[in-house]
Amino acid sequence: MEKLFERHDEYLNTVPMDFIRNFMYTINWDSRLICIKGPKGVGKSTLILQKIKRDFANGDRHVLYCSADTGYFSTHTLTDTADRFVKMGGKFLFIDEIHKYDGWSQELKEIYDLYKNLHIVVSGSSLLEINNGKADLSRRMVEYEMPGMSFREYLCFTTGLDFVPTKLDNLLRNASAFCNEIKRKCHPLEHFNQYLKTGYYPFYFEDRTTYNSRVENIINYTIDTELTAQRNIDPGNTRKIKALLQIISGLVPFEVDIAKISRNIGIQRLTTLKYLKNLEEAKIIRRLFTDLNSTGDLQKPDKILLDNSNLLHILSLETPEKGTVRETFFCNQLASAGHVVEYGGMKTGDFRIDRKYIIEVGGRDKDFSQIKDAENGYIAADDIDSGLFRKIPLWAFGFLY
Repeated sequence: MEKLFERHDEYLNTVPMDFIRNFMYTINWDSRLICIKGPKGVGKSTLILQKIKRDFANGDRHVLYCSADTGYFSTHTLTDTADRFVKMGGKFLFIDEIHKYDGWSQELKEIYDLYKNLHIVVSGSSLLEINNGKADLSRRMVEYEMPGMSFREYLCFTTGLDFVPTKLDNLLRNASAFCNEIKRKCHPLEHFNQYLKTGYYPFYFEDRTTYNSRVENIINYTIDTELTAQRNIDPGNTRKIKALLQIISGLVPFEVDIAKISRNIGIQRLTTLKYLKNLEEAKIIRRLFTDLNSTGDLQKPDKILLDNSNLLHILSLETPEKGTVRETFFCNQLASAGHVVEYGGMKTGDFRIDRKYIIEVGGRDKDFSQIKDAENGYIAADDIDSGLFRKIPLWAFGFLY
């Protein structure tokens, strides 16, 4: 146990505290069992360590941070570790990379039921494995899904300025005042294009020269290791899944032809639909439908986008189509802020948000002709820095979380 505390101290000594993401304040830390999940690289480990360093004194042995992917857990179980910790007076146990430990959900269930005064926080990067195991912890575990950085957070990191998140309703009602307040502090358009390319994963600020290769490693690990292990995909088909991603990265923002995509990569239509579902579970792509209430697991999506614009720039063999970049950013920021995003269809606005708003995404010259009859219709326009009437800068939707 002392070895775990030594590593705990080492981790805390190196964690930066100059910038804490707003996600910290969305979590009810009083819950007895919390799971923070999210794709690799979004900053889960840093967030947990910041929470400990902020709220506990140096050397406090009532709290312990450990990682389930270390050698310690090759000879020790989670249950034994929790038992020894509690007997030493431990009250707060943080376990990182929980998905790396076989049978994690069953042991967590046992720990939760045995030690009524122990608070447990776990994190996992394998969304597929976390989804597999959470059934054992129903009614016990509170889940939070951590996204990558919003454009707002990227600006905070880049400029050192403090920008507060806004609500969608407030942005739509008061776009002009909101944009003017931001512009008094900086010029958002100066930073926006760089964010679209390299601003989503926080490790950009650790080493910018290796950013693209690290994102590629995340994609390859997800496909080569997690999909084959957690979704029983034949390793021989991983190249076809990567070819599928290449096709998606080159799609223009129109409706999807699954039959054509399937022919191009040489797999059956139903297999393509299954792979798309798996890739969405792993937060590599986003499937969009015109009506989420009548959607089945293997239903053809009405639109397919990559999960975030950084993935689009890295996977595209050529410069990504501008309209696709805009829509990818918009959907990512809205969904990451907790909004329901549905495809609007070809004859209405691009997207329906929370079954309430119709929003068309386009360039600075985009007009209202396509949404002229929409009661709650708005335009998210690129390359403008001020809001006017119902035309709102695209970058402003990056301030929702």
